[in-house]
Amino acid sequence: MAFLLNLIFVSTLLIFIYFLTVLYVSLNKNNIIPTNWPIFGMLPKTLMNSHRIYDYITEILACSGGTFQFKSSVLQKTSRFCTANPLDVHHILSKNFSNYPRGNAFREIFDILGDGFSNTDGDIWQFHHNTIMSLFKSPSFHTLLEETIWNKVEKGLMPVLEYVSKQEVEIDLQDIFQRFAFDTICLLLFDSDPKSMSRDFPCIPCEKALSEIEEAILHRYILPPRFWKIQNVLGMGHEKKLSNAWETVDEFIYKCLAEKRKEFSKLNSGTEEEEFRLSTAFLRSYKGQSGSSGDQNKFLRDTLLNLLVAGRDTNSSTLSWLFYLLSKNPMVVNKIFEELQTQLKGKDLHAIELNKLVYLHGALCESLRLFPPVPFQIKTPSEPDVLPSGQRVDHNTSIILSFYSMGRMKSIWGEDCMEFKPERWISVGGGINHQPSYKFPAFNAGPRTCLGKHMSFTQMKIVAATIIYHYHVDIVEGQHVFPSDSIILKMKNGLRARLTKRSEVKA
Repeated sequence: MAFLLNLIFVSTLLIFIYFLTVLYVSLNKNNIIPTNWPIFGMLPKTLMNSHRIYDYITEILACSGGTFQFKSSVLQKTSRFCTANPLDVHHILSKNFSNYPRGNAFREIFDILGDGFSNTDGDIWQFHHNTIMSLFKSPSFHTLLEETIWNKVEKGLMPVLEYVSKQEVEIDLQDIFQRFAFDTICLLLFDSDPKSMSRDFPCIPCEKALSEIEEAILHRYILPPRFWKIQNVLGMGHEKKLSNAWETVDEFIYKCLAEKRKEFSKLNSGTEEEEFRLSTAFLRSYKGQSGSSGDQNKFLRDTLLNLLVAGRDTNSSTLSWLFYLLSKNPMVVNKIFEELQTQLKGKDLHAIELNKLVYLHGALCESLRLFPPVPFQIKTPSEPDVLPSGQRVDHNTSIILSFYSMGRMKSIWGEDCMEFKPERWISVGGGINHQPSYKFPAFNAGPRTCLGKHMSFTQMKIVAATIIYHYHVDIVEGQHVFPSDSIILKMKNGLRARLTKRSEVKA
């Protein structure tokens, strides 16, 4: 009975908020700073702009000095403070790192990630960090990584691109990049190729489920917890999609794990393998570890899911936005192509030295600056704190670090911050101009800096170089390209394009 009354109360509030939003839009269309309504705080305009939440927050921060305090509704127990101040970011992610753990609220929102490295604190996180870093720094892993990517390029990506260019049909580049990244990370983690990167573009349930999970989690951030928890209990809306997608992903991972465990059990533990396999290395390194659940199989599942999400989505998002930006800056494409020709000197593309592709590296950094795959991060302090910007925060404050907004702030990147300029990443001597992570947090900052940064650049450079060297890419005109409602900065409707072989392009 209490639950039913609670449901009626929440439904009535939602209806009232809807009519309040309509009234607000009609009376105050052009005001950027949201009105602080009695009872509802700034929730009405936040919901109204949920379809463009990243740009909405950026607009507010741009006209409020880089920080803003969102007034909460009575339905929210915590206040929300948003910042694009590099000093705040440095303080939270590095200088006072121990005071800003993931915490229970974060784990509740990302419950599907379980005890994975991106969802834990303390000893469990430290174990993940040390183990994964050790594996990723192994020379054997670097060799395996490049071999896996190039093999997928030659047997997966190039045949598909060859086919679509001959057929002169449109393709969704974002879908291409997601499929390529998904197959590649599955090959690395499970020694298994789902072959989603095929000419018939098969539907792989797990690949589709990952996108649905990310969309549902964003809505958990936007809505007051009481709302999405009721949806979860009733099996409604995005929570229903999340539940179904969760089952699909678990079925995929546990099946792969079972097959790898069978292979692992046959190995003689007293002898070294002739060939390095990441899947086997994980089984060996995580043996006997069970996390907070006490279940070894689930702990490894959580670890692999975290890696699966990171390996699929960050790279495909960056490549999609890169080619979108390149379509608007053809001179940059020409410079990348010239750099490839200069480095190759008639040799096969496979022989290129990736660390010498400085201009391509700059173009990728510009894409990451303007469209970071993880556009924001939320932190809550364990103990009361005062941020460099002067804001006082405590355990009832959710601090939104808007990485998306940081890349668009004139105070950080100058008056030309909205321009796509790979040159800003090239030093006077012609090398890569590195920026501090608290100014450019695309790979996070501090102790939680992304361990797969090198892996990401390796894959993105190989894929981008392959396409630019062999094809002229025409983005279909008239399509509306904008971010999707997801915790990963993907494109809502993809990126439709046509490919023409460079040898067939008329001068």
